Amino acid sequence: MESGLLVGFLLPGDSILFTAGLLAAEPGSSLSLPVLAGGSFACAAAGNGVGYWTGHRFGRPWLLHRAGRAASHVQRAEQFYRRYGWLAVVVARFVPWARTFVPVAAGVAGMPLGRFVSATLAGAAVWGSGLVVLGYFAHEVPWLRTLAYAVAGVAIAGSVLVPLGGWLVRRYAVRRSVRRRVRDADS
Repeated sequence: MESGLLVGFLLPGDSILFTAGLLAAEPGSSLSLPVLAGGSFACAAAGNGVGYWTGHRFGRPWLLHRAGRAASHVQRAEQFYRRYGWLAVVVARFVPWARTFVPVAAGVAGMPLGRFVSATLAGAAVWGSGLVVLGYFAHEVPWLRTLAYAVAGVAIAGSVLVPLGGWLVRRYAVRRSVRRRVRDADS
């Protein structure tokens, strides 16, 4: 969901994958490490594919025909993805906002599909499967396990509270602006 949906950067993917590995290592857990690692790999790759397709199919035509000055950035994106595209797609896996937007930008820039697929598979293996396996083996280190649960809890709470806080701040600002206009109109 993080890389397939444009609102996915709000999700705490790293923490969830690491915590899933920790939970799989719990004695008596019904979670299977191979299924988690394979599923994470497949979903990460599929999400990147959806992002690339979306950028290629919808983003590029929209930018080139309707975005005015923004269309000039397409050529710069093409140059960037020709030079650094493979590495950018792999590294973006480890940066929450980047893993949401880099596949879309790669599609918009027309990154060759073969290079995109190989970078996606490499990134999904290292990030998706790697974090699950790392969490699984971290289970044997008690302080790390406790810290990981705390970090995951904070990340999950933050992914809910930060957007809620932003919405409340915007709502308060709008109300304050309306009150100010009413007060100025009465003066």
